[in-house]
Amino acid sequence: MTAWIELDGAANVRDLGGLPTTDGGTTVRGRVLRSANLQELSPDDVTRLVGEFGVTTVVDLRSLNELTIEGPAPLDAVDGVRHAHHPLLRELFDLTDAAKAALLTEAAEADRSRYPDDVMCGHYLGYLENRPEEVAAALRAIATAPGAAIVHCAAGKDRTGVISALALTAAGVEPEAIVADYAASSERIEAIVERLSRSKMYAAALTGQGLQTHTPRPETMTAFLEQLDTRYGGLKGWATANGLTDGELSQLRAKLRDPR
Repeated sequence: MTAWIELDGAANVRDLGGLPTTDGGTTVRGRVLRSANLQELSPDDVTRLVGEFGVTTVVDLRSLNELTIEGPAPLDAVDGVRHAHHPLLRELFDLTDAAKAALLTEAAEADRSRYPDDVMCGHYLGYLENRPEEVAAALRAIATAPGAAIVHCAAGKDRTGVISALALTAAGVEPEAIVADYAASSERIEAIVERLSRSKMYAAALTGQGLQTHTPRPETMTAFLEQLDTRYGGLKGWATANGLTDGELSQLRAKLRDPR
């Protein structure tokens, strides 16, 4: 059952605790949270996240362009909360509009060629191939957070979905439960899109698009996890090739599994 966290200023927030593992255990609650954009958090939301859940680390997967346009978020001003910025998309901040359009077209073609059966799966695999250092750093930031870590991007479903899936894989969570957690964002998709449509960063990109365009499909995460095994030898194989040590993977597992 999805452990939703109801906040005034974010629509897609949940705890990655309570998920079943392949050895018969469960992940521990209050260690890793996942969320959409945190720009609209209310003072009460901040108090809950820091006081009730013990958040000490924000793992922000947005681009520098997103950060700059959106501006500071409420948690940024809280003493003792670290902001770990690890963008999973190529930065387009200093490019002309024409250059941005060309690169986005090239990226879309790469996504299709990477995994033709599911373009979004191909897009997710692109995080691993094009931004491996940022993916590894995001997982490391979760593992080393002194308290709870909250991982987010804009909608909290794609970039956040991939990092959450990798962290849950490290914790030994059953693949079916990882897929279900990923797909749970579909339950909040209307509220997610409504919030983003008010943003100066995201409103234009959402114009004319239906909810179905943004709704996560379970099949996409199933394919991603299968390709993680097939292409890279699983999370361990990918991690070994990209500077994430066995010790760090064990620390990430412990973050989600070991009681304190």
